[in-house]
Amino acid sequence: MSTIWQNIQYKISKSDSRINTLIGINVIVFLLINVSSVVEQLFTGFGGSVIDSYANDFLLLPAYLPKLLYRFWTPFTYMFMHAGVLHILFNMLWLYWMGQIFEEYLGNKRTVGLYLMGGLAGGILFIAAYNLIPAFTNSNSAAGATVVGASASVMAIVIATATLLPDYAIQLFLFGPVKLKWLAIFLVVFDFLMIAGSNPGGEIAHLGGALMGFAYIRQLQKGSDWVTSAGKIFKKKQPAMKVVSRNSPQKKSSGKPGQEEVDRILDKISSSGYDSLSKQEKDTLFRASNSNES
Repeated sequence: MSTIWQNIQYKISKSDSRINTLIGINVIVFLLINVSSVVEQLFTGFGGSVIDSYANDFLLLPAYLPKLLYRFWTPFTYMFMHAGVLHILFNMLWLYWMGQIFEEYLGNKRTVGLYLMGGLAGGILFIAAYNLIPAFTNSNSAAGATVVGASASVMAIVIATATLLPDYAIQLFLFGPVKLKWLAIFLVVFDFLMIAGSNPGGEIAHLGGALMGFAYIRQLQKGSDWVTSAGKIFKKKQPAMKVVSRNSPQKKSSGKPGQEEVDRILDKISSSGYDSLSKQEKDTLFRASNSNES
């Protein structure tokens, strides 16, 4: 048992893939709540669980605006919650399969950002629909409606991957190789048709996540990375640096470096630190310093 737990810890903390981290968080949250709930019911009876009741009340996303004011954290917490074993199983399988492709082509720095943006987009569309669309407002459906699950976040990654690589084919059981664009179209149409089913809020959230995934890749292809832009808001800005050198090197290179090259090196120091520079970049910086002082 300890070996299994150590393997899980290694996957979450050491792996370069953010997909493993997201799966690990979802599984841990699910087990903490549900294992505690089962233990509670073993001692109190299976008539209901206080743990489940509190988790649903404080962690699921409500559509009712007055309640949302006092549960303002739920647009984030709901995307790490699940309604049952099959719910989390299929969400995590899709996240793993499609996330691997996403990270293979775009790296792992965008995964968590898109997951969160997809979940937020799904939650916002869910709230807007229940408070604006007559089919819901006429029956006051928002009063008791909640949404739960990582499906909107997963849909964002699925649709983003399909938008980036529409002709990429994957093997589906019973169907054989299927291009991602056809899979994406099927999922979106299916979710739209299922709005008339028993879980309209969940289907609407899926569509919100899908829309975010599509829009994100389209903007990325135009040169605008929403994940990176959002990250810069929270990144501490470093003061502008001046190039000053008091030590003379043993070997002096000739020629004054261009201003563009110096600016690039200063930007690299600002974002990654002086130690990230190569020997050649440090030498270029030193020559620029000498040129300014002479």
